[in-house]
Amino acid sequence: MNVSKENMLLYVVTDRTWLGSSRLHEQVEEILETGATFIQLREKNLDFDSFVAEGKEIRRITSKYRIPFVINDNIRVALAVGADGVHVGQKDLEAKKCRELIGDDKILGVSAQTKEQALLAEKNGADYIGVGAVFETSTKTDASPVSFETLKEICSSVSIPVIAIGGINEDNILKLKGSNIDGVAVISAVFAARDKKQAVKSLLSLAKEAVL
Repeated sequence: MNVSKENMLLYVVTDRTWLGSSRLHEQVEEILETGATFIQLREKNLDFDSFVAEGKEIRRITSKYRIPFVINDNIRVALAVGADGVHVGQKDLEAKKCRELIGDDKILGVSAQTKEQALLAEKNGADYIGVGAVFETSTKTDASPVSFETLKEICSSVSIPVIAIGGINEDNILKLKGSNIDGVAVISAVFAARDKKQAVKSLLSLAKEAVL
């Protein structure tokens, strides 16, 4: 396994929607120096060269803080950037093929909505599972809802770390307590916050309580 459960505690997925006058890598550094434990760069609209350039800036920062860094759904970019790995969904390239392409030393994260999907992902080389959407979310409108019972079932079925994702914020994160997750993935809860440092501090504290 290429990641520890400790790395999963507060997994932050980037979103440039709320950048304003800031640059993405500047916000990522602010987030990392406050305690985020994992970064995923998610870009759906950047061209290859721009995506790679952004990725290299963030790679430099994550290396500085020694925090795992993966690219969402783009193996070419992940390899060009020298990222720690890649995260793929059920509609993306299958996990087994991803593992073949990135090699054994890279992190492979896979999204799952069912126990069967999670077990298959683990069998095919996934290092961690992202389960969601656990709450309603505007960030990923095509994400199927996942019940607390299903989340708990997935956590008890696989031996690799599991994170919950989808609509998680300070108000609902503790509803995940007792599911046996290893951490939470957040997007707007951090990037839409006016005070990102305070948001990270608060979410980190709550995540520690949620995973107990």
